[in-house]
Amino acid sequence: MTRKGRTKEKPPFEPGLIPAPGELLVWRDGQHFDRWQDSPCTLCGRPTPMRSHSGEPVHKACAEDWITANPVEARLGRFASDLAPKPKSKKGQGDHA
Repeated sequence: MTRKGRTKEKPPFEPGLIPAPGELLVWRDGQHFDRWQDSPCTLCGRPTPMRSHSGEPVHKACAEDWITANPVEARLGRFASDLAPKPKSKKGQGDHA
């Protein structure tokens, strides 16, 4: 529900954690890749099929560099990793076979 005059667009898919400056984004979800069209990266201008959680065209490496160069602004969530998948193991069992 939105208030009159205020609309907040929901991202195409739910973002996860924002990595610390210098760490890598985890973009494993196929929705980060537009297989139909390359668009200019919003940071470097070169064509890219990659998309952020909000649908912004951006190379993953450019987004990681931006987070490192803008650590305070990065906390606002412009670029984030994917949500961590829920573990598939049964209760009481770890990752070990």
